[in-house]
Amino acid sequence: MSDKLKMHSPNLVDANIEKISVLFPNCITETKDENGELKKAVDFDLLKQELSQILVEGEQERYRLDWVGKKEAILTANAPIAKTLRPCREESINFDKTENLFIEGDNLEALKLLQENYLGKVKMIYIDPPYNTGKDFIYEDDFAESTDEFFERSNQVDEEGNRLIANTETNGRFHSDWLSMIYGRLKLARNLLKDDGVIFISIDDNEQDNLRKILDEVFGRNNFVANLIWEKKFAPQNDAKWFSENHDHILCYAKNKNELSIKLLPRTSEMNERYKNYDNDPRGVWISDNLLRKDLQKTGVYTITTPNGNKYDPPSGRSWRVSESKFHEMAKDNRIWFGSDGGNVPRIKRFLTEVQDGIKSQTILKFNEVGHNQEASQELRKLFDGESYFDTPKPVRLLSRIIFLSTQKDDIVLDFFAGSSTTAHAVMQINAEDGCDRKFIMVQLPEQTDEKSEAFKTGYKNIAEISKERIRRAGKKIVEDNTDKEGIENLDVGFRVLKIDSTNMKDVYYTPDALKQADMLDLASNIKEDRTSEDLLFQVMLDWGLELSLPIERKTIAGKEVFYVAGNSLVACFDELNFDVVDEVAKDHPLRFVSAEKAIHLDHDKTNIKERFKQLSPDTEVKFL
Repeated sequence: MSDKLKMHSPNLVDANIEKISVLFPNCITETKDENGELKKAVDFDLLKQELSQILVEGEQERYRLDWVGKKEAILTANAPIAKTLRPCREESINFDKTENLFIEGDNLEALKLLQENYLGKVKMIYIDPPYNTGKDFIYEDDFAESTDEFFERSNQVDEEGNRLIANTETNGRFHSDWLSMIYGRLKLARNLLKDDGVIFISIDDNEQDNLRKILDEVFGRNNFVANLIWEKKFAPQNDAKWFSENHDHILCYAKNKNELSIKLLPRTSEMNERYKNYDNDPRGVWISDNLLRKDLQKTGVYTITTPNGNKYDPPSGRSWRVSESKFHEMAKDNRIWFGSDGGNVPRIKRFLTEVQDGIKSQTILKFNEVGHNQEASQELRKLFDGESYFDTPKPVRLLSRIIFLSTQKDDIVLDFFAGSSTTAHAVMQINAEDGCDRKFIMVQLPEQTDEKSEAFKTGYKNIAEISKERIRRAGKKIVEDNTDKEGIENLDVGFRVLKIDSTNMKDVYYTPDALKQADMLDLASNIKEDRTSEDLLFQVMLDWGLELSLPIERKTIAGKEVFYVAGNSLVACFDELNFDVVDEVAKDHPLRFVSAEKAIHLDHDKTNIKERFKQLSPDTEVKFL
């Protein structure tokens, strides 16, 4: 087994082939890759025979959503990338101990990098992607480019503007471009969800129908949960051409609907005040409910005689809710109300003590309950000295409602279209309210702000800078507003900033056979010169599949810098390695130890170090960069 880490995101095609091989081993064959090396492949002709009694192929009509670029979008989503996440302490809050993450860079790349670390670990995803109105920007995906080219394109400073483009309705691929953008990201996002996980996506009517079809394909139509209607405006827009639009959609899909649980909303005092105790029943307050049902059931057709002698039959075509014997049983137990004079139409008594401790959330989210666009803008202005910076931010109350309904305890919440970071704000706010310890992962492209905008004039050069600053200010305010609350000092209002960049490794790490003899003389290390030990640490955490929010402790052992991640889960030393360091580290019996080949002088030292660990800590897995 190789002692080197692979240092790139997982190849999802290879992973899918392995899954197919388990189910249909006869459909797996071998072929040659572009380098002439043998690799596993799928015999699709055999697979088609295994999967269908009626072969569907070619131009045969079938029910599906297709668009120009769909196949390319699938290939792009599955392709691995040699990228890493570089930590940025100076922009972080409580870097070593916070469990929250802010990833700066392209969200498709971010989702690829998170595949191993957070596979099946995210409880809830909320995203507010571009609505494809012709005025917003969308992503183009091209990973066959250098780091410098990426930053040029992501900041929109290249001559052609290919990274972020205005997708106008005159574009012949108006819908196709948007569908390709969202499709791959949703496929990757689904992998990150827990089995009982759920995704919420804000959208308007421009792409709502297409988005739902894509979600049906990615998540399965049977996992559709609800189309929530959010009342985003409270006043009519009288200059509208036809109707004043006052809502957005929030589509909700489960990873597995059979595993999903949506919490009840707390009952309000207004709801409870409707319960009275007109007859001083020792079981407490109650309300009366209709005893009639709308349809006809033969067992429910009988005459009821009230205590004062009035007689009542169900109206034609209807019946009582319970059988006659059940009615008499309930009347004997004082669960039937005939009115204060004993002569009214009978009704069932429902006791407050017997109702559910909460109510089901409705699919219409009213602005007075969850906020509106204007409220969201006001929230930003309070944080940013009178400036909003975003045209259509979401209110904290809206995200708090969604988070409350779908998460609990220490669940992870992901938003890979962070924007104004309302999701992060809401996670911290609701944690302060209910004492839970939810974590957030935010992802935002450093999209350049318009030079004429107030954001740019204030000093915010890109959207990611505003996103991070909103979290800083919101976290501080939440703590200040809850100083009298027990345990508020433990509230996690920090976040660890990680920026997507090219791999820390030189090309020779991945293609050693291509290295020319002349290059050997100049090659001091397979690690790029501008990378720090902490840069290397996070690439190792990515490669080993460790959560990127794990606590990090830096120690000095025998004069060398040594990183301890989550206690002894991972120990790393990229300084010049000696046996004094190895002996001290081995005492802690780490699960994993990693160093770099540049940290040792001679090749045989690597073997000796591995042997030393075998003697002192035999269960430690040792790797080198």
